[in-house]
Amino acid sequence: MDFKGNVRPADMERISTAEGAQAFINEAVDAVRKQVGDGKVLLALSGGVDSSVVAALLIKAIGKNLVCVHVNHGLLRKGEPEQVVKVFRDEMDANLIYVDAVDRFLDKLAGVAEPEQKRKIIGAEFIRVFEEEARKLDGIGFLAQGTIYPDILESDGVKAHHNVGGLPEDLKFELVELLKFLFKDEVRVVGKALGLPDSMVYRQPFPGPGLGVRCLGAITRDRLECVRESDAILREEFAKNGLEGKVWQYFTVVPDFRSTGIRDGKRCFEYPVIIRAVNTKDAMTATVENVPFELLQHITNRILNEVKGVNRVCYDMSPKPCSTIEWE
Repeated sequence: MDFKGNVRPADMERISTAEGAQAFINEAVDAVRKQVGDGKVLLALSGGVDSSVVAALLIKAIGKNLVCVHVNHGLLRKGEPEQVVKVFRDEMDANLIYVDAVDRFLDKLAGVAEPEQKRKIIGAEFIRVFEEEARKLDGIGFLAQGTIYPDILESDGVKAHHNVGGLPEDLKFELVELLKFLFKDEVRVVGKALGLPDSMVYRQPFPGPGLGVRCLGAITRDRLECVRESDAILREEFAKNGLEGKVWQYFTVVPDFRSTGIRDGKRCFEYPVIIRAVNTKDAMTATVENVPFELLQHITNRILNEVKGVNRVCYDMSPKPCSTIEWE
């Protein structure tokens, strides 16, 4: 396969089987070896399906000549930074740099309530952190990105929302984009064939700013933990009760106000948690999942008893339109 250009080859068959995935992997490995030679490749590894599949492909092709940088900005879901380290450094022996930038990001976001401003701060700070790490390294000539075909179709050939796209020109990296002709379902098939865990391959859609847009308004550390812990409970219970993979997207949000409640016989002012669970085919419209009431009660009880600072749980019944899937 020719990985040049931005138009998916007309004769390229859909990748839907393990055999098709293996054929693609073989071609991608050959292509990257021809492009890179003995050079070194840098990759921002978030732990999402696209960057994870790119990382696994490049490890197979060039081994330690791939340098992965995982930036923990404090806005990932519970256990995700640890999973990246476990899968890639411990199990795949990747050349992985882990950057703990939690305080740096949260300090920058302190007091910022406007959603678009939060997005810009998160994106800009990610570029700065990644650039700093890149400048510490010698001999890097290539930058890998998890560009997939919908990114090209939706951004006129430029993956505009990909943070590392804003790196300074003086770094003069040549791009390596092995997935740019694949759709998301094809990327998942390739990920399975590469042996990545299902929790990565089938990870549900997750916004670029992470939990930053689910901690509504100005982010505080206590509400951010409420989002992270309640989301973990929701995901665990959906998995236990057969809804993982059936429901397209599900998550919790925590608004920036408190409600009155009773705890230990005394009045308390704590946060509400809002559960969102929707199904869609194209994300243009979405319907609300009819979660069994008994399960909602069980999830509610767990959140109220296990998540510090929460005294109320609500279920978002709003379809798209007129609501959006995310709250911010």
